Amino acid sequence: MKFSSMFLHTLKEEPREAEVISHKLMLRAGMIKKLASGIYSYLPYGLKAIRKVEAIIREEMNAAGAQEVLLPGVQPAEIWKESGRWNVYGKELLRFIDRKGGEFAFGPTHEEVITHIVRDELHSYKDLPANLYQIQTKFRDEIRPRFGIMRAREFIMKDAYSFDTDDSGAEKSYEAMYRAYENIFSRCGLKFKTVEADSGPIGGNFSHEFMVLAETGEDVILSCSTCNYAANMEKAEIFKEGTLAFAYAAGGSFEKVHTPDVRTVEEVCAFLGVESKDLVKTLIYDSDKGVFAALVRGDHEVNEAKLRRVFGCETLELADEETIEKYTSAPRGFAGPVGLKVPMVADSALADNGPYVVGGNEEDYHLKDVWLSRDTGITTIEDIRNAGPDDPCPRCADGKLEAIRGIEVGHIFKLGTKYSQAMNAQFLDENGSLKPMIMGCYGIGVGRAVAAAIEQHADESGIVFPLSIAPYPVMVLPITVSPGDVMDTATAIYNELVKQGIDAIIDDRDVRPGVKFMDADLIGVPYRVTVGAKGLKEGIVEVKERATGNIEKVSPEEVVAYCRSRIHA
Repeated sequence: MKFSSMFLHTLKEEPREAEVISHKLMLRAGMIKKLASGIYSYLPYGLKAIRKVEAIIREEMNAAGAQEVLLPGVQPAEIWKESGRWNVYGKELLRFIDRKGGEFAFGPTHEEVITHIVRDELHSYKDLPANLYQIQTKFRDEIRPRFGIMRAREFIMKDAYSFDTDDSGAEKSYEAMYRAYENIFSRCGLKFKTVEADSGPIGGNFSHEFMVLAETGEDVILSCSTCNYAANMEKAEIFKEGTLAFAYAAGGSFEKVHTPDVRTVEEVCAFLGVESKDLVKTLIYDSDKGVFAALVRGDHEVNEAKLRRVFGCETLELADEETIEKYTSAPRGFAGPVGLKVPMVADSALADNGPYVVGGNEEDYHLKDVWLSRDTGITTIEDIRNAGPDDPCPRCADGKLEAIRGIEVGHIFKLGTKYSQAMNAQFLDENGSLKPMIMGCYGIGVGRAVAAAIEQHADESGIVFPLSIAPYPVMVLPITVSPGDVMDTATAIYNELVKQGIDAIIDDRDVRPGVKFMDADLIGVPYRVTVGAKGLKEGIVEVKERATGNIEKVSPEEVVAYCRSRIHA
């Protein structure tokens, strides 16, 4: 491809709208262009990288026994109502009504569609197992799209769905996808870590995320310093020894203290002269299962994913002011567990029982010297807080959890019978009995994988593409494009590269060499072949490896073979 003919316009300055490295560089390198908030066009250079990732995905998915399909983006509400997700998925689901008044959604995921297909087409245990996948555009109406295509509203995703007759078969399907994902991300040149994860709105009882390690990652991973345990912040467990129960409670009674206009943890601690670990936060939540309260220490944060699991609810949010006052008789900031008439759960860190400072359920009042088992009706103690660095490992107990940052590029789930039971996806077993299919689902953010590679490998000069997903592996860069030996040699090298099946660029623009060098580094071409008059007099051209900066001097006659050996090493 001639650079002069490419639809590729680079930018010298960093776009003001961009926050993270990948977003800045993808805009500067002419890979994407913003159309609306969280919605981007993929331009030729960016799309070529996307297609490289897709090719790797297809090869590994096909090798693992999955078959490719292409499903509709627009989905009728009926199948979402069948699964029970229409009213609980949230505002991320883009809903609309067609001209006939029918309710539809633009699919953020395709569990319902694929289950609808399989239940009509596969009926016997002899038809299973089955694994179907697609690479397709999705839409999730993110409340705060950011970081370019890293968290966009419209995005390209590979999603696969497995169907098995029993748990052991489902486990084999899960393991096959796990291995395929490891191969995919390794081949994409990514350094990643596999972590236990919360299943979120997709559902299921077990899942893993594949996290690309990057300092700029938006997700926190907690990893043991001693064993192989790793989990994202939502899933990371707290070490506990034995059955949780409240410790001994002292006799006596609590003290009511006037705390005018003192609401926050910091304000209460300063006013009463206590530490945040001596205070209990009582947070009132509203959910599809009703209103309840979660209690954590003042220096801890509630983990809402864990809280959902404890109460078995689909939707969960902090209660509004009206709800708080209805159940606590006080405004926000003064809720407490003493006398509270809603279901309550205490975090495991509160098992020492007290004494604690708590809200007084009365404006401008707190209670001191409260023992939870003595003064409240709480009987439930669970792990409901965020784990953090230096917490003991929940698996080995010997190591400490360490925080690292990552970017989620893949997520695999054991769905069980969540969708097959709701949507009657059944099969006849060997004995002629109807049973629900056991399902799994497996997603990869295709654009995210490209962005994550840029985040992980970029340097001060621009993108450093891993060879396997680079849009073009080689650029031939003549110092001058006027007729003569330099341009003739560069053209001959370029033509031979193309003849041998190597996707190459020749920078035939009549601009200063410095501009060409800067653009070559910016767009991250793995190998740059520089052809200049001085080098030709010495019988050499220079080959620069973008990742290392190493420069090799090679004869023009041998340079194509040299590049080929590096590309196919």
